[in-house]
Amino acid sequence: MSKVKNSGIGAYIGTIGALVILCVLWTVLNSNFISPSNIMSVFKQTSFNALLSIGMLFCLITAGIDLSVGANATFCACLMGMLVKGGTTNPVILAIVALVAGTAIGLINGLLLTRLHLPHPFVSTLGMKNFLWGLALIVTGSQMISFTDAPGIMWLGNATVGGFPVSFIFVLVICVVLHILLTRTALGRSIYCAGGNMEATRLSGINSANVLTFCYVLSGLLAGLAGIVSVGRSGTCNGANAIQTYDTDAIAACVIGGASFMGGKGTIVGAMLGALIIAVLRNGFALLAVNSAVQNCVLGLVIIGAVLLDVMRENMQAKARRKQAAAQ
Repeated sequence: MSKVKNSGIGAYIGTIGALVILCVLWTVLNSNFISPSNIMSVFKQTSFNALLSIGMLFCLITAGIDLSVGANATFCACLMGMLVKGGTTNPVILAIVALVAGTAIGLINGLLLTRLHLPHPFVSTLGMKNFLWGLALIVTGSQMISFTDAPGIMWLGNATVGGFPVSFIFVLVICVVLHILLTRTALGRSIYCAGGNMEATRLSGINSANVLTFCYVLSGLLAGLAGIVSVGRSGTCNGANAIQTYDTDAIAACVIGGASFMGGKGTIVGAMLGALIIAVLRNGFALLAVNSAVQNCVLGLVIIGAVLLDVMRENMQAKARRKQAAAQ
């Protein structure tokens, strides 16, 4: 059975060091980076990606993936936009619709994997991403919709407390709750077990289908929350955003934070640190007016580098285990 790795701060020294170095670099290149207003902007940017990254993390721990998280968040935002355009401005109703829609999409992704036994979630969630992209364009009529008539729904993504973004505080609370779930509950141990060794999971009497479905449902729910946060940040929704690199950013955050495509690894703290690094990276590029194409190239190299380091680490650990076994 896969063991839940619950190391202390030492496990994140490398990630924290990379974050600090990146912050120092951007400050040297542009002193505006360290300004309070820009730091708060980074936290706001982190909130959206962190929600998608945490949902992605649960899927990656089970050796799966959810490529539809970004499109799901965009679709939920567009669904709210359609309702606002039709005259529905009650923030409670709008939030419920977004959360139900996001969760339902996550459930469908989970059922396609566990009940219809599609070979790999890469295929099904990629298909779902394109489906939601088209659906988002349909419900908005391929138009950008403003939320100025529904200021209540923008509160979560736009409000501040003492200048500090409410959305970031909200994400921190979610991180604490889900960290406890992963590290202190039977369900959390089952999630790690399912990703580490599916056969051991079955022999342990764990219903792996239900565990996997839960992870994709949670990913969908968090995507719905991210959709609510996004309308607060921009004040608009746009179906074309469904094809943006949100899912890539989420994957990058998880891998940078220590998750593995092989499953059985990853922590909430690591994913959160990874989301911060991605936000700082993109914010610095924006301050320096770096072309978006170059940004995507750099992000791609960051993902490749993180995966390469993970593979090298796994190989070193495997060699160490073989030596230890031979010595015994």
